Amino acid sequence: MKTNSWTRRAMLLLAALTALLSGCTTYVTTQVTAFSDWSGSDATRTYAFTREPEQRSNLELSTYERIVANELATHAFRQVDRNEARYLVGLSYGIRSDLVTVAEPVYYNPWPAPYWGWGRPFDPWGPWGPFPAGYVNQSYPIFTHLLGVRITERATGKEVYNVSARNSGAESSLVRAMPYLARSALADFPLGNGVVRTVKIPLDRNGGTSNETAVPAAGAAAAASAPAAAPGAKAVQ
Repeated sequence: MKTNSWTRRAMLLLAALTALLSGCTTYVTTQVTAFSDWSGSDATRTYAFTREPEQRSNLELSTYERIVANELATHAFRQVDRNEARYLVGLSYGIRSDLVTVAEPVYYNPWPAPYWGWGRPFDPWGPWGPFPAGYVNQSYPIFTHLLGVRITERATGKEVYNVSARNSGAESSLVRAMPYLARSALADFPLGNGVVRTVKIPLDRNGGTSNETAVPAAGAAAAASAPAAAPGAKAVQ
């Protein structure tokens, strides 16, 4: 069967649109909540990780500590032995799964084949369809990933910074979500007390965190006085 000119044009348009969308940036969006009593007077930010007794041989926690250590290093933190550290850093983390049910429309076409409508050459169904036939409930798994970072003074035990990060999506692995949580939690360190905001980190084509330079969202009232964002993090107040 010979393809007519309108069909060829529609196919070319669809191919161009697909190529355009494949180059779009996808973001991981994380909600961050911070509580702070940070003085900012320390010249050297030395720290050590602290653990509960049952966590001392936890390989999963060791993996997350390395990820958080990389982010702390971008804010002049230097990891040392516990007895030499000014600060102790403790981590909490977790993942929760839920099912989300969405009502989705179902369509049908009463004609045996697609028809072209008058004056609508790029509408393959023309004015005759498809027609909504109703809705059907579809359930999808969704996973919520959590990271908490708590910083205390070793000498006094005083809590000086406590930040939590949470994001949700189809990713079922906490390990793959952790780089986004850590970068979001520590972006623009230190945040003010009681700050709640959203951080967007671009996802690169290989599925890892992007090195794209952050640009705070325009019109954010608090952004003007905040320090520069961590690489790859985009803050939305």
